[in-house]
Amino acid sequence: MQPKTNADHALTIARFAAKAAMGYFRGPLGTQFKDDASPVTQADRGVETLVRDYLTQHFPDHGIFGEEHGIEGAGNREMWIIDPIDGTRSFLSGHPLFGFLLGHLIDGIPQIGVIGMPALDEIFLGVKGEGAALNGAPIRCSTQTDLDQAILYINEGEKIYAAHPQIFAALTQAGQTRRFSYDCYPHALLAAGHVDAVVDYDLQPYDYLPLMVVIQEAGGIITDWEGKPLTLDSDGKVLSAATPQIHAQLLAMVGR
Repeated sequence: MQPKTNADHALTIARFAAKAAMGYFRGPLGTQFKDDASPVTQADRGVETLVRDYLTQHFPDHGIFGEEHGIEGAGNREMWIIDPIDGTRSFLSGHPLFGFLLGHLIDGIPQIGVIGMPALDEIFLGVKGEGAALNGAPIRCSTQTDLDQAILYINEGEKIYAAHPQIFAALTQAGQTRRFSYDCYPHALLAAGHVDAVVDYDLQPYDYLPLMVVIQEAGGIITDWEGKPLTLDSDGKVLSAATPQIHAQLLAMVGR
């Protein structure tokens, strides 16, 4: 039997993390609020603890950076990054579009990305140089090049409106179809060819780094609002697009 690859381990983790999350979903959650007013539940902590225990067992020399329990092994060349419940507000309100995010980085550069959607039984996987897939079937971004004909998702719209009202106003007039949304699923839909662009805001590294390989290996582009590559130190403004043409048109809009 061939030894498990890092991608095999990532899929194993995504499957048991989904099962664990669904064990809490729409049940008593013991919700608390952090200093920044963001919620955290026993599900967030419980899922992350399970993932950390697995990674510590199988990759003792790798670092781990999780939303709930911080960084261990920050100086290690290889690191796993975890968002156990991406969309805690969705999760605690019984909305099924919460996700699970996992990334594997070498020297800070994502090599593997997982977007798990536990309530939908979907796992999006991207492996650098090997393509992207949904539940094992290859996926590709759309070929749309005209923003006026594009399907655009605007994530964290109220935050964008509060901080950048002019950009928000422009975005609400962009695209042929637009939807307001949150969290990771719009980016997954982009990788699968259903959405042409996603504008996102106020994200943390564990929110955007796992998305990168999935989108890039599906043929798309993901950067910050200035068109720069996303890193552990990016400012949390994220732009995903199916094609360079859509990306450039949106950069001209959000980069004002």
